[in-house]
Amino acid sequence: MKNRILNMLFLIAVLLLETALFAQQPNPPGQIQNGSKAKNEAYLFAHMTHTDYGRLYYSVSLDGLHWTNLNNGKRVFPEYQGHPDICKGPDGNYYIAGNTSDESPEINIWVSDDLITWKKHAVYTPDLKSTPDYSNALQRIGAPKLYYDKDSAKFMLTWHTPHKQGSKEDPEAYWASQRTLYVLSKDLKTFEGTPNRLFDWDMGTIDVFIRKVGDSYYAILKDETYPTLYWTTGKTIRIAKSKSLLGPYSLPQESISPNFREAPMLIPSPDDKIWYMYYEQYPGVSYGLSISDNLNGPWFQASGYTFYSDWDKYSLPEKARHGCMISISTKEYDSLVQKFGINKTESNPKK
Repeated sequence: MKNRILNMLFLIAVLLLETALFAQQPNPPGQIQNGSKAKNEAYLFAHMTHTDYGRLYYSVSLDGLHWTNLNNGKRVFPEYQGHPDICKGPDGNYYIAGNTSDESPEINIWVSDDLITWKKHAVYTPDLKSTPDYSNALQRIGAPKLYYDKDSAKFMLTWHTPHKQGSKEDPEAYWASQRTLYVLSKDLKTFEGTPNRLFDWDMGTIDVFIRKVGDSYYAILKDETYPTLYWTTGKTIRIAKSKSLLGPYSLPQESISPNFREAPMLIPSPDDKIWYMYYEQYPGVSYGLSISDNLNGPWFQASGYTFYSDWDKYSLPEKARHGCMISISTKEYDSLVQKFGINKTESNPKK
């Protein structure tokens, strides 16, 4: 009897250990359940790559979590240069902004009705030094981004511009001096007045984009101050909030990401109840994903980009660098796949 009990206890211990080792953790919320129809049918990730920085590549997803290359991992629009950011306008067309380098004085804008064929729409050259209370601006334009505001029926074009040169002794002075500027436009051909500063607080910010949810505007940003014990939010993704497109915006909330993350991208889940916030661990090391049911938080980090299938709740193509993610229709998804072809031989996760 004693041996039988010991054997039974041993068997139970083995089963518990196997369960602990191989148990599948819960999947991220926001997916479609019980055959319901997705409100967000598919997604496009417009991005650059580690080996071809600043050029345009596409990956797609049907669940907002697992992404696959298009066009066999080759450029989809060779003319484009910049940090890809795509915005859908009131006419149903898509617009993408870019610039050939941070030193270039021009912001280029292209337009497309299908995300496949892009045509030059406009070139905007901001007079940076005419920005009120920012006459010491350097001639630098970083990561221009677009947002269409339905309430004002205007586009907002944002970018970051510094006012200090870095040095060998203090290279961070350049980055800490980045400020987010913007200009408004009805049609992205003519632009209203001079650039303005978006935030009235004195803090380095880059990679800023705007979203409106309910009656509030949210500015998703990278805190560009270097992290220390006295500025623990440095180099993280944060959110500021306002009742108005032009502010004033609140001081940013607590960090959504760990330190040394940048280039946030925000999409709604397929069931439209959850937010997925992606961000890059630079330089091109990995991607993180934070999840919330509310842009005010709280947020939690999903497990992924480990290349271990039991742990990966999301996956992106290897060597993908940052850009933007947008929701698209099933029809648009099918057209993109038909045009460019989908790469079904992504790297296999380790077991």
